[in-house]
Parts: sequence; C-alpha cells; structure tokens
Amino acid sequence: MVRKYVELLVILVWLVSQVCFADPPYEICSSHENGTAFHNNLNNLLQSLPSNASSSKFYNTSYGNATERVYGLYMCLNFISNKACQNCIATAAEDILKLCPQSHEAVLWEESCQIRYSNTIFFSKLNATGNIGKDNLQNVSEPHKFQSSVNQILSNLTATASANMYATGEAPFGDETIYALVQCTRDLSATDCSKCLKSAIEEIPGCCYGSIGARVLSRSCYLRYEFYPFYLGATGPLSPSPRTNQSKNADSSTSSKVWIISGTAVVLGLAIILIYCMCFIRNKKTYMRGQGVFHPPEDSPYIDFGSLCVATNNFSDSNKLGQGGFGPVYKGILSNGQEVAIKRLSTNSEQGSEEFINEILLIMKLQHKNLVKLLGFCVDGGEMLLVYEYMPSGSLDVLLFDPKKRAKLGWKKRLDIIDGLARGILYLHEDSRLKIIHRDLKASNVLLDSNMNPKISDFGMAKIFAGNEGEANTGTIVGTYGYMAPEYAMEGLYSIKSDVFAFGVLVLEIITGKRNAGFFHSKSSPSLLAYAWHLWNDGKGVELKDPLLGDSCQEDEFLRCMNIGLLCVQEDAYVRPSMSSVVLMLKNESAMAGHGQPERPPFSVGKFNDIDGPNPHSKQCSISFLTVSEILPRD
Repeated sequence: MVRKYVELLVILVWLVSQVCFADPPYEICSSHENGTAFHNNLNNLLQSLPSNASSSKFYNTSYGNATERVYGLYMCLNFISNKACQNCIATAAEDILKLCPQSHEAVLWEESCQIRYSNTIFFSKLNATGNIGKDNLQNVSEPHKFQSSVNQILSNLTATASANMYATGEAPFGDETIYALVQCTRDLSATDCSKCLKSAIEEIPGCCYGSIGARVLSRSCYLRYEFYPFYLGATGPLSPSPRTNQSKNADSSTSSKVWIISGTAVVLGLAIILIYCMCFIRNKKTYMRGQGVFHPPEDSPYIDFGSLCVATNNFSDSNKLGQGGFGPVYKGILSNGQEVAIKRLSTNSEQGSEEFINEILLIMKLQHKNLVKLLGFCVDGGEMLLVYEYMPSGSLDVLLFDPKKRAKLGWKKRLDIIDGLARGILYLHEDSRLKIIHRDLKASNVLLDSNMNPKISDFGMAKIFAGNEGEANTGTIVGTYGYMAPEYAMEGLYSIKSDVFAFGVLVLEIITGKRNAGFFHSKSSPSLLAYAWHLWNDGKGVELKDPLLGDSCQEDEFLRCMNIGLLCVQEDAYVRPSMSSVVLMLKNESAMAGHGQPERPPFSVGKFNDIDGPNPHSKQCSISFLTVSEILPRD
C-alpha cells in the first residue's frame, strides 16, 4: 500500500508540474529521424550560432553538403541585450537537441529567443502553421472589450512592424495599460511579416480569450501582450511564463533558487490535495465529515463543502440541472454572487471516483474558449464535487432535439456551434501541450453560454496521449451509443479519429435536428448516418435539412456541412480528416478538394449495457461494454 501511494505521488507531482510550470522551452519536433551525417552537421551548425548572437539578434546559415545539408536560424527579441541574446541561443541550442533528438526539422522557443532548423531550405518563406498560444490563467472581467483593445493595438503594431520587423506599444484599458510587442524574422518581406502577424492575431480568441496576458509563437513571427512593460525590463508575477527575465537576470542564480523552492512547494501542496482525494476514494466509507481535517492552501481551487451546501440550498431538487453519468449536477450561487454548476459524484459510484480525479488533472491544464472552465473542486468525507462555470442556455441536446426549443437555433447559430466545437476539439488534439482524446463527445456534453457559444464538458473519460503515440486499446469500453466510432465499439481501439467520428455525428445531428441514436428510416438506412449517406450518394442531400431552418439556410453551406459530417463518420478511421483539416474546410470550401467523396459509414447496430442500470425509456445510454449482435448487410 505504501509503495502504491509513493508511486502515485511521483505521478501526481509530474502531472501537477505540467500545470504549474508551463514555462519555456516550447518545441515542435518532426517525427522523422535524420541520419548520422545530418546529425553531425546539425551539431556543428548549432554550436556556431551563439557566437553570432553576441553581435546580431537574427542570423541564418547552413552547414554540410548535398542531401545532408542542414539549414538553421535564430531570432532574439529586439529588447534584450546582445549578451542575453547569446546566452538565450546557447541554451536553446542545447534544449533543441534534448527535446527533439534525431528530428530532421524542429523549432524551439525560449523566453526571449527562438531557434529553428530543417533539412530543407526555408529562409525567406512564410510559415504561419502550427502556431502555439500561451496565456495567463487569470482573466479580465470584461473579456470582449479587452480583446477589442488587444486586437486594435496589435493591428496597429503590425502595420508599423512591416517596416523594420519589430514594434512595441501600449494602450489604456480602464485603470490598466496594455503593453504589446510584435516581431518577425528578418528574412521575411514586409508583406509576409504582416501576413504572419495577422495570422497570429487570429489565433488569440482560440487560445487566450480574455486572458490578462498572452503570447503567440510562430515559426516566422512572435507577438505578446501583458499588463506590465515586459519589454522595458519589468517582470510580472502573473506572467504566463514566470521564468526570470533573461535581459536582466540571465546570470542570477539567487532568483532561480527562489523559483525552484517556491515552485516545489506549490507542486507538493497540490500533490497532497490530489493524494488526499485518492485516499478518500479508497477509504471513503470510513471517513466522516470532521475527521481527517483538510486545510488546503488559500489560493488553491478548493471550495469547502459548507459553501457549496449554502450555494445550492443544501442541494435542493429545485436547483438540480440534470443527471450526469456519475451523479447529479446542481446550479449554485457562490458567496461572491457568481453562478456556478456543481457536479456531485454519486457516493456509490466506484468507477466515477477515477473519472473525478482524471477530470481534475486534465481540465486544470486546459484553457480554451470552447471548453467549459473548472472553477474549483471539493473533497469532504465521502463527498467529491466539481465546480464549473454556469452555462445559462443548458446543454445542446435539450435545445436541439426539442422541436419547439430548436427554433432558437437558426442556421447562423448552428454554423457557429459547429465551428466552435471543431476548434475546441482541435485544441485538445493538437494545440494544447497535451494530446487529449475526449472519448465521450455528444450533444449532452456540449454546453451553451448566454450567447449560445458552445463549450465542451465532461472530461471524466478523456485520455492523454504522450509524444507521437497515435492510438491505444482498452478492454473496458465506455461511451455513448450513437457517437462511438466502430473501431472503438468493436475492438476497443481509440485515437483522435474516434473524436472525429463523434464530431461528425454531432454535425449531422445539428444540421438536421435529429438524434442519431434511435433513428430508423428503413432497413437500408437504420441510422441517421446511413440515411444521410444514401441521400448524399443519390444527389438528394438537401432533403436532409431541418425544415425549421426554412430559407435562412443556404443550400451550398448546408451541403458543405453535410459533406464534412459524412467525411468524419467514415468506417475507416484512417480516411477520416483530422480536426485541423475540418477547421479549414469549414472556413474555406476549396480546402475540401483533397478529401474526395465520403465512403459509406458503418451500418452496424449493437447490444449495450447501461452503466447506471437499464432504462427502457431512455433513447440514449452510456455503456460499459458493447457486443455486436448483428451486422446489417450492405445493399
């Protein structure tokens, strides 16, 4: 038992450290390996860069001959000293070899510099793909107004930077001042610099909406804004990357020690909280409230049980919002007047205990405008609760599958919901520091705010993929009938393409107003997916349109969404598009040209067990395992 908790402590310390120390370096590495000759050339190139950095903030060069030649460049932010630039590049050269071993191309960002290399020449070529957004976890109280101010100052600086590849500026915001910086690699043309920065600005709503400070890291440019003048040497306690500012403290060992000590204390404190949760999971029947008193740090997201009782009027039925897979959800009002949604784990749900811990560990790391925000949690005796931001418009399924309520969802709003979901899933798969598979995407797990903006919720079944890991296998299949990819339902295989399948189902449900589970049109079209494909294949796709949409829906937009949905639910996971491709297809019709016609979706039906007990009246059931009892013939 002791060894088990020691191992758990090690794992938790690592996981929490990913939350607390999301500091540079940030890297993007290729999955293809290079040969010995290329690696030797790379070492020689990287060793030569620091000496050039002592006199120049930007430099590009190459090393080697023919096919083994390596091309590289570095860029330091203009406001740092030459000495700090040299130190930063020296560190970056070491880090890129450690973090991207054997890669044939890579890019790495330190606090105030970046370094990049490749086996193909990339000088003077704009590359604005795969940008990384990093934001401060603290948000402003008026995010829409704040983002408007941020966009304005960044747009102004972009126009200025086209002349010398660099610009800084400030703008008032209430009692605060926004300080911003933009910079491009000096091999770009003025036009490409402007394009790169505009692309980076477009990334901000998806990664950093409402944050008091953020930065977007691109291969060809860089932008950052804060509530303090970072480019004048000032440091901010709430910086998204709280490393010591290299321009002033590059050689300060004392400052580094302070960060190490304070950081270790935070990690251990949060690890203790999480281990406390696990101990209660194991022994929750032997604990009563008032025994084993727990005193979390004042600045932790912990909310005491008494406060939640008051917030929900002692969890009264009048405050109950719904019933989740592992317990009820209540509306509450905290002492500061904030409305929240409180997920209370059922005391007899052993399986739910694991999901509870999983959800805390995962969602603490995630920040995106299309993901529901975790505000806090509580562990008290046998009680385990999660506190989320309140979504006043409820869940998507409540509106979508009710003919009267569905009228609120016009075509423009449905397009916005589809686009928001795509961007949220893309963040999970590619844009966060972790590769996350949700595994239970469905209409009831999509919540809507007051403006009907979608937010993905319920990460209890989500899984983290490490490095280049592509898929995993499980013997315990959990999910929801109607949204599960066939390879997961029948073989236990799941990957990012499992989420793509569920997204495709959601798209078809959103544009039709029909639920996939329980849909039956004919023997040859036993599901919404099958019916949609038959109509598409016969050139009658527009017949699938929700009649409530009327003339507000343009036929070409409807057919594009239908096409995307069908591409996502193809039986072969390999031919389903990635979410990055989906986002492009939603934005630009020409991006669909390379995907061809959708193949027939799976027509299988199954026999399921409900983890919460059978409910003959339920049209949708969560499952703990699945057995295929019949495969309908293909006609």
